[in-house]
Amino acid sequence: MPQLVWLKSSFSGGGNGDCIELATDPSDPSGRTCLRESDRPDEIATASPEALRGLIRSIQANGGLIPGV
Repeated sequence: MPQLVWLKSSFSGGGNGDCIELATDPSDPSGRTCLRESDRPDEIATASPEALRGLIRSIQANGGLIPGV
């Protein structure tokens, strides 16, 4: 995997470690997005564009909360 450029949400910055960062791997033809928590940079999850879209819509529909967490 090439060096990824991580983007942090504009809502982050409170210094409490509750930051999600996103990056895309330009060499990945599937268009998957990499996600990580800023306080756990070595733990990286990937999501397809469809799965990420579903996650974001679910969070928005639940007032910013992740259902079941």
